[in-house]
Amino acid sequence: QVHVVESGGGLVQAGGSLRLSCAASGRIYYMAWFRQVPGKEREFVATIGWSGGITHYADAVKGRFTISRDNAEYTVYLQMNSLKPEDTAVYYCAADTVGRPIPVSMPRKYDAWGLGTQVTVSS
Repeated sequence: QVHVVESGGGLVQAGGSLRLSCAASGRIYYMAWFRQVPGKEREFVATIGWSGGITHYADAVKGRFTISRDNAEYTVYLQMNSLKPEDTAVYYCAADTVGRPIPVSMPRKYDAWGLGTQVTVSS
């Protein structure tokens, strides 16, 4: 069973930066970041293919967030720059360990999830 553990959340002022980390184990096809605020559905942020490194981003974070991976360390990172108050959410890391043909932006593609880390951006 793949275990996923996030770290790196916190409080930052608008315009600032944070880097989230996610450690995983096992065979992985994609890893992704989602975020969720109370009362709303979990929202896709970014994803990266584990072998080819192809990335996809939500329009809301393009140009500000960067997802990357360290295959040797089984770790994926989310560098978040120019943070806005609307980026405030619990951020979840997820891993696709099955490789089902489901669009990468959909939560149901991912079968292993972390517990989440809070990111708060103050105005």
